[in-house]
Amino acid sequence: MSEIQEVLGVVKRRNPGETEFLQAVTEVLESLGPLLARNKKYKDARILDRIVEPERQMQFRVAWTDDQGNIQVNRGYRIQFNSALGPYKGGLRFHPTVSASVLKFLAFEQVFKNSLTTLMMGGGKGGSDFDPKGKSDAEVMRFCQSFMTELHRHIGANTDVPAGDIGVGGREIGFLFGQYKRLTREFTGVLTGKGLNWGGSLIRPEATGYGAVYFAQEMLKTRGQNLEGKICTVSGAGNVAQYTVEKLLDLGAKVVSLSDSEGTIYDKNGIDREKLDYVMDLKNVRRGRIKLYAEEYKAEFLPGKNPWGIKCDCAFPSATQNEISGKDAKTLIDNGCAVVAEGANMPTDPEGVERFLAAGILYGPGKAANAGGVATSGLEMAQNAMRLAWTREEVDNRLHMIMTEIHRNCFETAEEYNAPGNLVVGANIAGFIKVADAMLDQGLV
Repeated sequence: MSEIQEVLGVVKRRNPGETEFLQAVTEVLESLGPLLARNKKYKDARILDRIVEPERQMQFRVAWTDDQGNIQVNRGYRIQFNSALGPYKGGLRFHPTVSASVLKFLAFEQVFKNSLTTLMMGGGKGGSDFDPKGKSDAEVMRFCQSFMTELHRHIGANTDVPAGDIGVGGREIGFLFGQYKRLTREFTGVLTGKGLNWGGSLIRPEATGYGAVYFAQEMLKTRGQNLEGKICTVSGAGNVAQYTVEKLLDLGAKVVSLSDSEGTIYDKNGIDREKLDYVMDLKNVRRGRIKLYAEEYKAEFLPGKNPWGIKCDCAFPSATQNEISGKDAKTLIDNGCAVVAEGANMPTDPEGVERFLAAGILYGPGKAANAGGVATSGLEMAQNAMRLAWTREEVDNRLHMIMTEIHRNCFETAEEYNAPGNLVVGANIAGFIKVADAMLDQGLV
């Protein structure tokens, strides 16, 4: 459709070299043709032109001192992309690869992901090119305090509520919250992922991984199947991967892989509860490398490799963007993989997505399959607003219901727009409609 191509042309001209952001915008907009053909109102209000521009984008210097007394300087960001549905909501990522392009893609995806959750949240993202790996707790604290000294001006419980992401776990959230409280003299729900004894929600650490598995289970139900007995590969070894493995074990699946930046472990005997406990201690406490698992349990270590060459029934990419290439997707399909549920954000490149869709496998795109994390952040916001704490069972039940509803919405929307089974089209159109209609209701702002 010419309207879509015109908008993409403007986006490319305004954001040169921002490959991740351009990839995300292209993937969403090119799905919207059937919707726009039926609804002239979106064209008349130039919703496409408006929805691809962040409402606000901040970049700032973060200066801090290391343990040797040397001054270090990093770059901090917050992208407040769209607030039509509520306060901006999205994580903070601390990683050397963080850039404006990466965060804009994540924030843009977050807009539609949050829309799908059924909760009232806008979309945003932020972070820094700071790397917490190898830093002492004192260094991480000093960095977080400097970062929040600038960020606190732009966030608030009813304005923008950041969460954690890669490199930002409970330790970092604690330091960030403490500095926010010091600067504002307010104890409010301005961050999610907080400690359980000071406002956090049960199930929040588990939510993204659990949610991806719940979504995969819903996909399988459409074909009269479930996860019991399925061989599953999981990438990553952090929070999302760990709890993906945990929930897969709950549902009777067999998990044979995990990975990090050094390579992949392949355990043909399966990662059981004891082995998962080892991984959690290795990664969360000792902050070691996954190859130590291979040494501990006599598993195979594949240096520099990802898990996508391992034969499996289901794949759960849970590491980072573009980790599955077109070639990897072909290998997965050729090896009999029938389900891909994305625990990471945009982990499959465009060629890989095309291959999955063409093969007709059950493919759950990240904005739908990994929405459980931000959904439970929304539940944490609700508990904070009421000064209440729900039980583990209540939060998990709410998460399960949200993931079931997200799948139903994506599945039915895909059918309505003549793309049965294509959850990419379903997720993009369903997420877009809710945001776009809110933008129409609120006028030209």
